[in-house]
Amino acid sequence: MSHRVMTYYFIGIGGVGMSALARLCVLQGHKVFGYDRVHSTVTNELEKEGIAIIYDQSLEVLPEEVLNKRTQIIYTAAIPPNHKQLDYFITNGFTVKKRALFMAELCADKTTLAVAGTHGKTTTAAFLTHIFSETNQAFTSIMGGFFQNNPSNLIRTGEEFMLVEADEYDRSFLHLHPSVGAITSIDSDHLDIYQTKDAFKEAFTRFSSQVVQQLVVAFGLPFEGLTYGVNVDADYRVYNLRLLADGYEFDLSTPSENFSKLKLNQLGEHNLSNMLCALAMADQINVSMPKAVESLASFPGVYRRMNLFRWNDKWLIDDYAHHPTEIKSVLDTLNNFYPQDRKGVIFQPHLFSRTQDFYREFLAVLAQFDEVVLLDIYPARELPIEGVTSKRLIEDLNHGNKKLIKKDEIAETIHASKAAVFALLGAGDIGEQIQLLKSEKLGQ
Repeated sequence: MSHRVMTYYFIGIGGVGMSALARLCVLQGHKVFGYDRVHSTVTNELEKEGIAIIYDQSLEVLPEEVLNKRTQIIYTAAIPPNHKQLDYFITNGFTVKKRALFMAELCADKTTLAVAGTHGKTTTAAFLTHIFSETNQAFTSIMGGFFQNNPSNLIRTGEEFMLVEADEYDRSFLHLHPSVGAITSIDSDHLDIYQTKDAFKEAFTRFSSQVVQQLVVAFGLPFEGLTYGVNVDADYRVYNLRLLADGYEFDLSTPSENFSKLKLNQLGEHNLSNMLCALAMADQINVSMPKAVESLASFPGVYRRMNLFRWNDKWLIDDYAHHPTEIKSVLDTLNNFYPQDRKGVIFQPHLFSRTQDFYREFLAVLAQFDEVVLLDIYPARELPIEGVTSKRLIEDLNHGNKKLIKKDEIAETIHASKAAVFALLGAGDIGEQIQLLKSEKLGQ
């Protein structure tokens, strides 16, 4: 990438992947502007950092600097093709790039570690970032989420290594050729893009072939690489697992070293897998394993990833889970840590297409909670699909304690419930409601 000062205009700058790239461009000394549909916690932080953001897609509001042909336009796949500004820039011959291509260009001349997989990308990348930070590596991490109590998703100490999530949506990850790659899972998703499960798997096979140095894969996946897993005969494994009040004590084995009585203050066995994946990746570029392992005790956790908090007399779990497999992981964790307690779920489905594609699976996993509460489907980038609604989902759910509520009814629903533990799940704007809940502003 050139070091001359550039001007960038990010369309969809409030997205978690876009905002990190925008921050990186600012750090590199470039001029950055952005568009987003609505104000959010992310856009508010970006504005505090000096980035001018427009909330109107009309052409008249665009600054002169943005309208200069030398400005590079970066857009996210969530932006519809009929977006007025995007259409204008394409029609008038501006340099227009998708986020994934732009990120790949930033990674091209760096030693890149990329995490792919249907589930676990963000937490694994966060573990990797934490390990690199605590072992004093020179790195830039473009995260798809946020550490707890850190408003930035760009963590940077230098430029020797790039740490990124390799997003399978729209085949974005096929732009990357990482030195070290990981695949955490290949449960089908985004079938609105891929159409078939075979096509989805084939994309991961292509990604695996583009890894230059070493592939790291979850035990049992059909790819050649170093394996990791919990209580399995993998190259990197956790065993002798013991439950603690807020996490686990365990032993750990790598191909060259063994560690005993380690602790991780995170809930969910899937987080032990994510931790293992990050350790295995770090090991490939010769990060000290004793120091890496030592860093695990101070891992802060990731925002909206199995965040446990007390609310009045109940325990609430805040999690991004929006796929049936992820919801099952949350439920399994609650059953392990709260085996005797009544468990409820408030779930905001994410995308009409995903709800349609995994309809039966959602019904099956939701039915395993003692109480089921649904919010309306969060549409994100999609238009409604006829017959695919939360109302129909709740009607088809074979359960004696179920209901559909509005977002502003979350607090009173939890308060009135007999459940001692509630999972608050979804990838849409339920997260903002949960923040209000944590600050005791919801329902007041």
